[in-house]
Amino acid sequence: MNSAKTITLAYTGASGMPYGVRLLELLLAGGHRVYLLYSQAAQLVAHQEMQLVLPSRPREAEEMFSRRFNAAEGQLRVFGREDWFAPVASGSNPADAMVVCPCTMGTLAAIAAGLSQKLIERSADVMLKENRKLILVPRETPFSTIHLENMLKLARSGVIILPPNPGFYHHPQTVQDMVDFVVARILDHLGITHKLMPRWGEQD
Repeated sequence: MNSAKTITLAYTGASGMPYGVRLLELLLAGGHRVYLLYSQAAQLVAHQEMQLVLPSRPREAEEMFSRRFNAAEGQLRVFGREDWFAPVASGSNPADAMVVCPCTMGTLAAIAAGLSQKLIERSADVMLKENRKLILVPRETPFSTIHLENMLKLARSGVIILPPNPGFYHHPQTVQDMVDFVVARILDHLGITHKLMPRWGEQD
């Protein structure tokens, strides 16, 4: 059984919000503590892709997601884009791991360059300097040379680059099956057990 972890989860303005929302659901269902951050562009994408309104006020977002996913009191905390007093902003109180899902190329570039103008980038910078696990889920195609160079730079620093590329060997029947394939890989790299899909070589 998993021991409870503290995971920082960030949504940015790339396509792929269903991955991030499903990941939040499963982290909370597994009893893990989640620090949630999201950009203004992520609010637009969430509405376009899922008809999901991400509140601008952190407290309202906490209440909405806690109700939606039946989270325990205090299990989910949401922080504003420039809340520099958030625990994720300091290396003295880092989370166990951080996932940016979905991750824009702009966010990826800012992390690669060490820029910390917003809380998302600062949180990622903290994970790097504290040698904690950082997973980026970049949703773009095709990748330019600049994108690839930034990803290589981050990979050499220990960042896990996990593009949301679903497999088909498990014979997905729905879009949710394809979303779960990607989320399962994220959970694997977080060291969190799940039963989203059979593993290669296992029977259904």
